[in-house]
Amino acid sequence: MECSEDDCDRPATVKLHVPWDENRLVCAPHARVLGQQDGVVADPRPDSADDLLE
Repeated sequence: MECSEDDCDRPATVKLHVPWDENRLVCAPHARVLGQQDGVVADPRPDSADDLLE
């Protein structure tokens, strides 16, 4: 699965739990930036390593 952010084709490796919006799957770089907002919880996807091998 790809990152849900616009114009990003990296594999999604983190699920962001966003209290004021829908949860989303994003790549590690987007998770680092978006996860710094108050209330956002970054949850790494343990099965995402399989996506990288495809």
